[in-house]
This record gives sequence, structure tokens and C-alpha cells, in this order.
Amino acid sequence: MAVIEIESLIWNEYFQFVLILASFAILTKIVHFVLVIYLKAFAARTKTDIDDIILKIITKPLCIFIFFAGFYFALKSLSVLAPFSAKIDAVFFVGTVLLLSLIVSRILGVLISRWLRVQKKFERMPKLMSSVVATVVYLIAFLMIMDHFEIEISPLLAAFGLGGLVVALALQNTLSNLFAGLHIITDRPINVGDFIDIEGGPSGFVEDIGWRSTRVRTLPNTLVIVPNAKLAESIIVNNSLPVMEMAAVVQCGVAYGSDLEKVEQVTIDVAKHIQETVPGAIKTFEPFIRYHTFGDSNINFSVILRVEEPVAKYLVMHEFIKALKGRYDKEGIEISWPVRKIYYAK
Repeated sequence: MAVIEIESLIWNEYFQFVLILASFAILTKIVHFVLVIYLKAFAARTKTDIDDIILKIITKPLCIFIFFAGFYFALKSLSVLAPFSAKIDAVFFVGTVLLLSLIVSRILGVLISRWLRVQKKFERMPKLMSSVVATVVYLIAFLMIMDHFEIEISPLLAAFGLGGLVVALALQNTLSNLFAGLHIITDRPINVGDFIDIEGGPSGFVEDIGWRSTRVRTLPNTLVIVPNAKLAESIIVNNSLPVMEMAAVVQCGVAYGSDLEKVEQVTIDVAKHIQETVPGAIKTFEPFIRYHTFGDSNINFSVILRVEEPVAKYLVMHEFIKALKGRYDKEGIEISWPVRKIYYAK
């Protein structure tokens, strides 16, 4: 009798429900343990960090999917839910497609971000690109779900087409910014992380290129939001392209009575000292000067130094001007201020 009762308990469908659910819960724990402990340690030994990022992306969704599958099979084992079998299948299919879409969109985001970093010199993938990738993946998932339920897509497309025309007319400025953002990303006049000067606008680092606007972080650490359409039509000076190195040009002038050979020698001597000692200056660069204008009170010239990145020029120019003024004072080199000579006719 005891054996019969045990067999009856084992074959009892509610006991099977709990057994299936518990088995998949244990399997979920095992998979999570293997992914977090063994595969993570293996990925850490590789040269690239892409496998680490992908492993982190898939760990949680994969564990959720395994437990979700166990819940599905457990429900299917109950005869009382047999009339609802088709609905259970539909929910499982939709849940599976959405989970896979989540995993695929995130993995594609990582791969495209890395490709952009290597091929297009983007330090970070703009949010607009990640949004476009996610939208395409979820749109394909939506079409798969519609096809699974044998829902005719043509009427929906027609309705979306008419609705889309109305929306497009209502959101002309928004769509203009969207396509301008795509143009900026594909044409690459600027990249995330570049230091730019916008005509009639701010100067700063590009923080992100979004679907509506581009965020520029200025040197005072404020964030300026520039609509993509306006940015695409503006004249932009990209100080980070083709390389981060750039010239730091200081304009100066000395009195007409100065010995220009001595001025050149003293100025270059000060500039070399600045290049070798100030952080951000390129130590191997040979600075030089170029006389260019007979001014009202001075003979004007440019001093050309070179810095490692755009922001460094402010400190280098600051230290150079201080050092040059002190050296000119010692050498007796005069920087004149504007004067006017008045002649009286007899």
C-alpha cells in the first residue's frame, strides 16, 4: 500500500508541477553559478573585454528565460489548464521573443559601439545609435509576433502610413532634429568626446548625440543643449580632428626701437622653457615666432607653441605670457601702448 501511495504521489500532476518548477529553479542556479564563476573567470583572461560585457548582458536574461521555461512546462503538466493551452503557448512565445530581442539589441549595441570606436573614432556610442538599433530589433520582434498569430500586417501598415503622415506634419521640427542627428553620426563632422567651437555658440566637449539634440559640456562644466538641426547647419571648428594635438598661438608686439633679432632669441628661449616644463605642452616641439605686421605702436608677431590637447592651451598660454613679460622686463624689451603724435603746422 505504501508503494502504491508513493507512486500515486509521484504521478500526481500537482506534485509534478512543483517538481518541474523546483528542477528548473535548481537549473537556473547552476547556470548562473557557471556563468558568474567559471565563464567570467575565463573571459577575464582574454585580451578583449567584449566577452566580459556580453557575458554580463546575457547572464540575467538567460537565467530568467530558463526559469520562465520551467514555469511554462510546469503549467503545461496541469490537466486543469488544458483548455488554456493555446493561450499559455502564446504567452510563452511572446515572452521568449521579447527576451531574445532584449539580449540581441544589447549585444548589437556593444558590437556596434566597439566597431564605431575602432572604425569611426567614437569614444562612446551616441544614444541615438543605440536607440535606432533597439528600435529595429524590437520592430522585427513585433513583426514575428504578428506573423505567429497570423495577424494581417497590410492593414496595420496602411493605418501606420496614414497616421505617420499626420504625425510627421505635427512633428516636423522633431523629425528634422532626428535626421540631422543621423546625418551628424554618419558624416562624422564631430564625435562624442571631441572639443568643438560652434559658430555663434559655445565651446566644449561633445557629451552625447541624441535623437533630438547634442549635449556639449563647456569648460566651466555646464551642459549646453544644441538642437541637431541647428548644429548641422552651423560652422563647427573641431579641435580634436584630425588629431588632438594643436598649435597654441600667442599674439605679441614690441616697440619699433627693439632689436628684432634679440626679441626673437629671447622669445624662443622663454617658449622652449614653457614647452619643456608646463603640463600639457609637447616637450619635443620647437617653438618659433613669425613677424607679420607693422602696427600703430608695435611690430607685431605670432608665437607658435604646441599642446597635447585643446584644453591644455589655456594653461600653456597663461604661463607663457607671464614668463615672457617678466623676461622682457629684465632684457629691457618694450611692449608699447597705443600713442598718437601731433604735429603743429607753422
